[in-house]
Amino acid sequence: MAEFFTLENLMTLLVLTALETVLGFDNLLYISIEAKKVPPDRQKYVRRVGIVLAIALRIVLLFVVLKLISAFQDPLFSFDLSPVAAGSVNGHSIIVLLGGLFLLYTALKEIFHMLAAPQFGHGEGTRRAMRSVASAMVWILIMNIVFSFDTVLSAVALTDNFWVMALAIVISGVLMVVMAEQVATFLARNRMYEVLGLFVLLLVGVMLMSEGGHLAHLAFFGYPIEPMAKSTFYFVVIALVIVDIIQGRYQKRLLAEKGDH
Repeated sequence: MAEFFTLENLMTLLVLTALETVLGFDNLLYISIEAKKVPPDRQKYVRRVGIVLAIALRIVLLFVVLKLISAFQDPLFSFDLSPVAAGSVNGHSIIVLLGGLFLLYTALKEIFHMLAAPQFGHGEGTRRAMRSVASAMVWILIMNIVFSFDTVLSAVALTDNFWVMALAIVISGVLMVVMAEQVATFLARNRMYEVLGLFVLLLVGVMLMSEGGHLAHLAFFGYPIEPMAKSTFYFVVIALVIVDIIQGRYQKRLLAEKGDH
């Protein structure tokens, strides 16, 4: 146990906690959006239980990955339909591809619902009540597997100390619990940022699809799929946030000027 408190392990714990928190924000955003589909008095419960499930699942998956990491990376099957398509698919790529596909579907469905809802408040409230807590928890659990797989593999890449990785996951989970209510409150008070959140979720889906395609060594017409760089993803997200903030303030200024006239 004394080896745990070495400077190297403590520095790794700090870096890994920060990394797990950043990577976990996508998961937190999805949990917040999914929780809004249940009755209002159960939303806080769904958010908290969803995050606890995420923490538990990451620790379990961490143990499984450490024991069976080669099984996830070994090819399951290959295909060659030259010159149209080719690839070598493994377990990791299937999980990431399916997760990305589901996020794309979820984000697009929510965006189209926003555009189609005749009465924003009333229509949304009706739709939320139609989803049960159990149904929301099932979808949160499924998507936790996708998000957890990515964060666990990132942890394994930084250290081979199980306790360092497990503690980093727990600490980042506690931070997610704290941020969950703040994210939910912010979205409730600033409804226009829901659209921004959905487009961030859409970008996460695109990033996962590109990463899954790269892991599966997919190539179409001789062009291999390259993964979206994390730096590119964060740059696009920051740009979206800045544009949304500026546009919101400019719109308020225009409304104020119209009110004066």
